[in-house]
Amino acid sequence: MQYSFNNRGISMPPATKNLIIINLIIFLICQLDRNDVILRNFALFYPTSDYFHWWQLITHMFLHGSFFHIFFNMFALFTFGTVVERTIGTRKFLILYFVAGLGAVALHFGAMNLELGILRAQMAKGAAGALQTYAQLKFTPTVGASGAIYGLLLSYALLYPQNKLTLIFPPITMSAKVWVIVFAVIELFVGISGWSDGVAHFAHLGGMLFAWLLILWWKKKHTLFDDYIG
Repeated sequence: MQYSFNNRGISMPPATKNLIIINLIIFLICQLDRNDVILRNFALFYPTSDYFHWWQLITHMFLHGSFFHIFFNMFALFTFGTVVERTIGTRKFLILYFVAGLGAVALHFGAMNLELGILRAQMAKGAAGALQTYAQLKFTPTVGASGAIYGLLLSYALLYPQNKLTLIFPPITMSAKVWVIVFAVIELFVGISGWSDGVAHFAHLGGMLFAWLLILWWKKKHTLFDDYIG
């Protein structure tokens, strides 16, 4: 089923706007934190790390590692979040956003658990460098709203599969449903390949997966649009 979307002006709906404002304020505050106190306490660490706290499951979504990191995430939040929130309503949008973010954490931790298991096996065999890599992985923080953002991208593609999207670079135009498949395949390939680029690719996939499951569940219950924003 295809849904139509009528843009009723340029103003952002409340949840999208407030999420962007909160992220920007926290980013500016973090620039003043020269001792990384915020990072150590509110970024996401693996559960067996000495730095892990339960609240990091949420707080890491509001931390970003660089200007470009937050710029692209907030640009995507504005682009896709505005449409998705106006389509399904503010309450469901917030549920979707945080379910996707927590789903990203779940798949990210699952992938880390497998990787740590492999490293433990290598350590048992006395493999050089395995212990150092193991410790580094456990104490490396994860930050960013990317898992939730990928969930919004997937949701947008489910709601408006034939809408055309064009990347800034390269300037290629394809339908939303094709782009989301392309992004998913790239994330899966890079994640499985083990290419170390400092990006939590399985977190992105987790955000997409849980957003997809939630949208399908709402559709099945016929409750996807029950709090529509006018």
